[in-house]
Amino acid sequence: MKETTASSTQLLRQINSDALLRFALQEQVFTAGEAMAVTGLTRATVLGVCHALVDAGWLEEVEDSAAAARTNKGRPARRYQLREAAGVVVGLDAGESYFTTIVADLRGRELGLRRQNVDSKMLGRSGRCAAARELIGLALHDSGHEVDDVLLTVVGVPAPIDAHGNSPDGEFWHLMNSGFASHLHGKVVVENDANLAAIAERAHNPSANLATLLTGERFGAGLIVDGRLLRGPRGGAGEMRFLDTITAGKFVPDEGSTDGFGALARKWARSRIHSHGGQSTLRHIPEGEINAEDVFQAAREGDPFAGDIIARLGARLARIAVVLSSLLDIERVIIAGGISRAIEPVLEQARCLLPADSGVPLPDLVASTFGAEVVVKGAIESALTQVRREPGAFLPRAPRT
Repeated sequence: MKETTASSTQLLRQINSDALLRFALQEQVFTAGEAMAVTGLTRATVLGVCHALVDAGWLEEVEDSAAAARTNKGRPARRYQLREAAGVVVGLDAGESYFTTIVADLRGRELGLRRQNVDSKMLGRSGRCAAARELIGLALHDSGHEVDDVLLTVVGVPAPIDAHGNSPDGEFWHLMNSGFASHLHGKVVVENDANLAAIAERAHNPSANLATLLTGERFGAGLIVDGRLLRGPRGGAGEMRFLDTITAGKFVPDEGSTDGFGALARKWARSRIHSHGGQSTLRHIPEGEINAEDVFQAAREGDPFAGDIIARLGARLARIAVVLSSLLDIERVIIAGGISRAIEPVLEQARCLLPADSGVPLPDLVASTFGAEVVVKGAIESALTQVRREPGAFLPRAPRT
C-alpha cells in the first residue's frame, strides 16, 4: 500500500511539473497567479513545483522590479521564467545532396544555421552520420552551445519512416536513413522529410487538411488529414506510387514517376532541346548544363519550348491535386522545397486545368514560403512539439559552475 501511495504521489508530481513546464515554455516572465489561472493548480502547488523546477535547472526566479506585480499585502509576487540555458533543440535536413541544420532555443528562436553539399554515394551511411555530427557541431559552436546542451535532435530524410524510425528495405532508403539515431548525441528522432515539411507548413498556416509536396529532385508528400499526420504502418503514406499505371497486370512507371518537378524540368529540357523544331533560348546553354531554374526563367520570358514543359508539369500537378482531393478531401496543396520560389507558373497552369464542374470543392494550390529550409524548419517545429508535449522526458542542462 505504501509503495502504491508513493507511486501515485510521484505520478501526480510529474503531471503537475509537466503542466507548469508547458506553460513556462510558452510564456515569458510569469507569476504564480498567472500559472494558477492556466494550469488550475493551487498557489501552494505552483510555488512548490516552481521551486523544484528551479532546482532542476528548468526555471529561474526573476529579480523583482518597480514594475513587478504585487500581492494585496504589498509584497512583491514571485516571478519566474524559463531558464534560457536549459537547453536547445536541433533540426537536420539530411538530404541526398545537401545537409542543412538549425540550432534553436526552446522558444523556437534560431541561434545557428549551417548548410553543406554532400555526396551521399561516396560517403555511405557512416560518412553521412559523420558529416551530420560535424555540421551540427559547427552550428552549435556558432550559437555558443555544446552537444550536452541539446535536448532533442530531429532528422529529416528522403525515405519512408515508420513510427519506430525505420525504413522499408531498399538500397537508396537504407542509405538515406543512415543510422543517425545511434550516431548523433543524445535523443534523436528520424522522420520523413516531406512529413516534416508538412509540419512546418501547418505551424505557419494552420489547416486541418493539407498536402505538402516536397518536389525538387525527388517527389514525396506529407499528408495532414483531420489535423493528424498520416504515416502508415511502414511509413508509406505520401509515397507517389499512384503515378504509375497498371497495364496487363503489371505496373508501368509513369515517366519520371519518382522525380520531383525540378528534376523533371531539367531532364525534359535536356532530352528534347535539340529535337525541338522551334527556337528556344535554352539552345544557347550546353545541353548537359541546363537546369530547372533555366527552364523556369525561359518560360517567364515567353520561350515556347520552356512553356511546353511548364504546361506538362502543370498537368501533372493538377492530376495529383485531384487524386489527393478525391481520396483525402485535402483543402490545400502546397509545393515546397527549393523550387517553390519559382513554381508559380506551374501552379497557374494547374489551376486552369482543375475541373470547374466536378461538383466537389477542389484544393487551393499554393507555393511554400520556406524555400529550401522547409524540412529543417519542420524538424525544429517537431522537436519543440515533442518537448512541450512531454517535458518531463528531457533533462535540462545543469548550470555551469
